Amino acid sequence: MIQEGHGEHAKRRPRRATTMRWSAMAVVIVLGLFSGFVLLSGPFAGRARAAVQVVATTGMIADAARVVGGEHVNVVGLMGPGVDPHLYKASQGDVRRLAAADIIFYNGLSLEGRMADVLVRMARQKPTVAVSEYIPEELLMEPEAFAGHYDPHIWFDVALWKMAVERIRDGLIEVDPANEEAYRQNAAGYLTDLDELDAYIRSRLAEIPEANRVLVTAHDAFGYFGRAYGMEVVGLQGISTDTEVGLRDIQDLVAFLTERGIKAVFVESSIPRRSLEAVVEGAKSRGHTVTIGGELFSDALGEHGTPEGTYIGMMRHNVDTIVASLK
Repeated sequence: MIQEGHGEHAKRRPRRATTMRWSAMAVVIVLGLFSGFVLLSGPFAGRARAAVQVVATTGMIADAARVVGGEHVNVVGLMGPGVDPHLYKASQGDVRRLAAADIIFYNGLSLEGRMADVLVRMARQKPTVAVSEYIPEELLMEPEAFAGHYDPHIWFDVALWKMAVERIRDGLIEVDPANEEAYRQNAAGYLTDLDELDAYIRSRLAEIPEANRVLVTAHDAFGYFGRAYGMEVVGLQGISTDTEVGLRDIQDLVAFLTERGIKAVFVESSIPRRSLEAVVEGAKSRGHTVTIGGELFSDALGEHGTPEGTYIGMMRHNVDTIVASLK
């Protein structure tokens, strides 16, 4: 009997153990589903400890996002040194990067004109923010030659770029409110640095005699710079490099340089220099000597890891180059 009882008990034990295993598995499944629900319903997809994945179009925007975001963000900039945003088309790799982002920052004002369709599609899926949207319309320039559009080169007026930084700050807070204080502190420090940059620009440009404050560049990107800092600005090409430079454009600029006695013009890192070299030769044929005053960074930053690879460093380089040639 003992043996029989022992045998029956032995037969039941696996069934009880099986029941316990199924119960344990059920608990795990329920907890897993609950955890998944929490992850999906959190303000930042439940990735409180992960960096916010940021994709920015231009180098200036990427640099600001890195400074404001600090350790809480991972920033990918689509357009590297020497890249012209007016002509840039998103590659398949770019589309994948945009799709994997938590937030996308772009300039707006038609700067990234050939990316418009991609950005519209992304805006249906995730926060896609134009950093220019905090700038009041009355502060935007609307050149006649730009067919009724606003000039997108807002970063050349430091006061306007500060508004763009504030929009980046608020965008990061929107997707990652847990780190709001860090974003506000980082932005406040950066805005102070930009105030110092603005003062530096004004101090240096004051060294140029007033009659010499004429900035001639490859394309008309420096309108905001001229308005903010008292420079007359002339570009060989229009606001957008999507337009062609014609022989008439070159002849008109040669006449302007000769009549005004202007001695220096400036090439740009993201624009081929052959058109301005043709201007220099044209002036020479008229007996007027014009030199290339240096290379300016207009629509793209310099190489990563160099001073010109940051917005502040790029602006200081431009001002120092301008002053050295026109002073």
